[in-house]
Amino acid sequence: MSGSVKSQILLVFPEDLQMVVDMSRQFTAIIEREDDGYVSLCPELDIASQGTSIEEARANLKEAIELFFDCASEEEIERRVGGEVYVSVMEVEIGQAG
Repeated sequence: MSGSVKSQILLVFPEDLQMVVDMSRQFTAIIEREDDGYVSLCPELDIASQGTSIEEARANLKEAIELFFDCASEEEIERRVGGEVYVSVMEVEIGQAG
């Protein structure tokens, strides 16, 4: 054989794997009807958006969150990410005293 075979070796270090794992994260989306549309809020990041349907409001919120991570400074991201948010249902007595 006159040709040579070249092979490449890809080395992946644990810190590189962590970067890949951290590229996706789940956030809370609260969507509520307001007038003729819907308002969406991500309480963890304090980012809001809107849309004419639930699906559009959710998609617009997702886009706003992605833009935040693309454009915000590292300090701003660190300030907003990592806080704890709890979503709960509670029962409240409503009535007139008397």
